[in-house]
Amino acid sequence: MHYLIGRIIEMKQKTTDLRLEYPRPDLVRDEWLSLNGEWEFMRDDARNGRSLKYYEGKRFERKILVPYCPESTLSGIGETDYILGVWYRRDITVPREWAKRRIVLHFGAVDNEAWVYLNGKEVGHHVGGYTPFAVEITDALTEGVNSLYVYAEDDARDRTIPAGKQSEAFASHGPFYTRTTGIWQSVWLEPLPKGYVKNVAVTTTIAPCVATVRVRTVSAMGEKLSIVCTYEGKEVGRAEATVNCEETAVSIPLSETHLWECGCGRLYDILLSLSGGDTVKSYFGLREIALDKGGMYLNGKRVFLRMVLDQGFYPDGIYTAPNDARLEQDILDGMALGFNGARMHEKIFEPRYLYHADRHGYLVFGEFPNWGIDIHHYDAVANILPAWIEAIERDRSHPSLIMWCPFNETWDSPVGRQCNAVLKDIYLVTRAIDPSRPCIDTSGNYHVVPDIYDIHNYEQNVDYFSQHFASLAEGVLLGGVEGQGRQKYDPRLPVFVSEYGGIQWDVEKDITSWGYGESVKSEEEFIARYKGLTDVLLDNPYIMGFCYTQIYDVEQEKNGLMTYDRKMKFDPAIFHAINTRKAKIEE
Repeated sequence: MHYLIGRIIEMKQKTTDLRLEYPRPDLVRDEWLSLNGEWEFMRDDARNGRSLKYYEGKRFERKILVPYCPESTLSGIGETDYILGVWYRRDITVPREWAKRRIVLHFGAVDNEAWVYLNGKEVGHHVGGYTPFAVEITDALTEGVNSLYVYAEDDARDRTIPAGKQSEAFASHGPFYTRTTGIWQSVWLEPLPKGYVKNVAVTTTIAPCVATVRVRTVSAMGEKLSIVCTYEGKEVGRAEATVNCEETAVSIPLSETHLWECGCGRLYDILLSLSGGDTVKSYFGLREIALDKGGMYLNGKRVFLRMVLDQGFYPDGIYTAPNDARLEQDILDGMALGFNGARMHEKIFEPRYLYHADRHGYLVFGEFPNWGIDIHHYDAVANILPAWIEAIERDRSHPSLIMWCPFNETWDSPVGRQCNAVLKDIYLVTRAIDPSRPCIDTSGNYHVVPDIYDIHNYEQNVDYFSQHFASLAEGVLLGGVEGQGRQKYDPRLPVFVSEYGGIQWDVEKDITSWGYGESVKSEEEFIARYKGLTDVLLDNPYIMGFCYTQIYDVEQEKNGLMTYDRKMKFDPAIFHAINTRKAKIEE
């Protein structure tokens, strides 16, 4: 029911690589036009094309397959050195039946700063390499063929630009990988009436069984808004309202209760209609999250977080999955290994990953790619905050998303110690926009205002690892950054070991591979160490969950339970049995 397909442009390439599925599954319109496929391409490392006005008619000899970044092999370029500027060009023709409507051009993500030109005119500009933006191009269109240009700049070495796990060094090394530049998510067109729906966010309560739908609109003042909720095709609630401001909130009692749970993503459908003609489809999950010292509760039941680190990298597409099936399979592989969720680590993932997590009942964290930035710089904070707000706005309606995490391991800067004020302010902004979810201020270190006391601990000796958590009942936590005296465990908070393990095992036995601690010598040693470390966490009544590093290898980092090309290193049933046994906190 939730695989929604709209109108797509015809392409010559194989559909398996074109990413022609609808890119925004929680806000779907039936009429749309995919612009994925072959574009003209040019590198502009001197970054002088805007001054030379390339957008006024220059043609580019090279070809690139959008939405794959030029560093990827799927793009047809495959150049992994520093790329500072890139140009794209293609012709577009708007269908005749779209006449007299607004035409909006959508970008899923362009890394990092993008300018958009149509027929020689600048029609849009966006800063932020991980979040979507839209440009209305109606006034710049002409009848027939139109010339569309996109220019993007990026520099992974710029400490004011979020880069996540993209390598600042020339080559990949340790836990840093191949860079991404330019367009890396889908591009598409939509025809819209004068007033239209821009965003939908849904929160729910179980008793009473109510969905509160917040609808953000553009130019729809005075229009009637109709909302119909269904479950498996049966109507279970409806409401109407008059739009009198930018956001309209409507609470809808639901006649049937179908809970969204771990491993069972029961989804309700929503049909939203404006009297001016706009109609969109969305969905939501009925679930409640609560948190106390005892841990996390989903629908009133305590849930132990059995999570795995997923970094969202692909051998052929880098940041972009080769196809939609791969996004879903990464989740199914995690579930087969006994995990009930993933940290979407140091990256804002494609929306369809969250969609599949919603469908399968797979818990996820919403994170920001804060590595590579120095938050002591004003420009860095100015880049972080708008992008993080856009990420929250994009993803806050997904039932699978149970936690926000704007920062990860905020180590000290060369110019000073961690900037606590920035962490606190962004935490407060996060909670103000979305009070329905907990927020980890900075995963691992150094905490300022956490809702959960999460830690990273890569101790490989099982006995030493156990000792670090043995005194939690007395309010003492050892190991990791706690031993530095920079932060102290707050016994009022639940403990989440959000990174551990990282056991190095390279099935190809490459001596240049990287991982945490001394590499194991055999599969049997890997399994024994994994079980020993995981049992420590499952058997401690003061620990609410774990997150193993990581589900698959990424380039030279060889600590996954799968290889980079997604082959299981071991029988997944072994890890499913280890991970899924009842935790002490669940008894």
